[in-house]
Amino acid sequence: MVVSAPLLSLLERYQQKFPASRQRFETAKNVFPSGVTHDLRFLDPFPLYIDEARSSRKWDIEGNEFIDYWSGHGAMILGHSHSLVVAAVRTQVERQTHAGGCHELEVEWGQLVQQLVPSAERVRFTASGTEATLMALRLARIFTGKPKLLKFAGHFHGWHDFVVLAADPPYESPSVPGLPNEVSQCTTTIMPNDLNLVEETLKNDPQIGAVILEPTGGHWGTVPIRGAFLRGLRDITTRLDRLLIFDEVITGFRVAPGGAQAYYNVKPDLTTLAKIVAGGLPGGCLAGRADILNYIESRPGKPKMKHPGTYNANPLSAAAGIAALKQIATGEPTAQANAMGRLLRNKLNAMFAENDLPFLAYGDFSLFRILPNYNGLRPAESNADNDGFIPHNGDLNSLDGPKSPSFIHAFRRANLLEGVDFPTLGGWMMAAHTLADIDRTVQAVSRAVENIRAEGM
Repeated sequence: MVVSAPLLSLLERYQQKFPASRQRFETAKNVFPSGVTHDLRFLDPFPLYIDEARSSRKWDIEGNEFIDYWSGHGAMILGHSHSLVVAAVRTQVERQTHAGGCHELEVEWGQLVQQLVPSAERVRFTASGTEATLMALRLARIFTGKPKLLKFAGHFHGWHDFVVLAADPPYESPSVPGLPNEVSQCTTTIMPNDLNLVEETLKNDPQIGAVILEPTGGHWGTVPIRGAFLRGLRDITTRLDRLLIFDEVITGFRVAPGGAQAYYNVKPDLTTLAKIVAGGLPGGCLAGRADILNYIESRPGKPKMKHPGTYNANPLSAAAGIAALKQIATGEPTAQANAMGRLLRNKLNAMFAENDLPFLAYGDFSLFRILPNYNGLRPAESNADNDGFIPHNGDLNSLDGPKSPSFIHAFRRANLLEGVDFPTLGGWMMAAHTLADIDRTVQAVSRAVENIRAEGM
């Protein structure tokens, strides 16, 4: 009698398929905390090590190919290694990478931001999105004379002290490790999508000088925000003389060439940008009203915000940013990425319904989320960039509350085995994604979900 070998679990299959990445991770654990250089890149039992990325695909160090939805943490809307961006960087790297002086590219780069972003009367470059939001808050304090900030639970604005409170669940936690109470008291956090609560909070606390938010919803649209709320928020902040800050680090140039503010025709006072603005290289900027950014200038009798920064407007980032923004300005990359996002959400939902799977895909524009353990109403097919069904009536804790790390890691491993790489339960679309990519992804998710369910998860 022939005895069949026991079937391997998903975890065992993952470990067997990617041995070189496992080996690299064993070394990395002796170098980096948790073995990784970004919290999101951690994956149990080990992450993959990527060697090459082109268009919508990437390859690990063993040559395994994946359809990519990390999209460079949302930065690569044109696709990986876009020929015009590569050519611009190659040309610039031969001229100078960091001469420590002003250069012509920084002016052209800034002018492109001004042309595309409605609020960009003035621009100041930084090295990251976190630095851009840090600058926005400091300038807001100088301009208004008010020390406090209002933000929304679940909205992420970088990892510096004044915005990290309530960025992640549990949202009711009164403290963050390493954050002094004196600092946390300068930030007021409320639930999203409640205009009455915004107005009440601002009226009750005259020390709040500014309101900041991700204009499509916290954690890149996990709890979607749409135009009515943004218009109401602009009205309230204007009437009560508070500054409105749009954090468009992700949505800038992704929702529309001019960001969410252009799409919804709501002009904030300040806008933070990064990721796409630098063509996928390190870089960010603050854009906004001239009378606010003028506080970076040295003016007799006026307070000045000190702003050095070794890598501000780095020439390589400027070259990449110019090449990318010139393509963005045509409108075509954003429209294509948005169309692919809508198609992926619709096709995933059709597959979930056909197979009676307790999952839902949702989101707006070129963003998508996959919601597990969903047994509610099945949405109709979406026909626009932001008309999709919002599950659980947009409840924060239902959509963005505490999650099961073991399930998320299993979902990611199962999809990697099928040739699809998600950063979490969702991802970012690129203009490089194709109809064939979408169809392969839907098939991969179907198999991955069935494999996860077969293991009792």
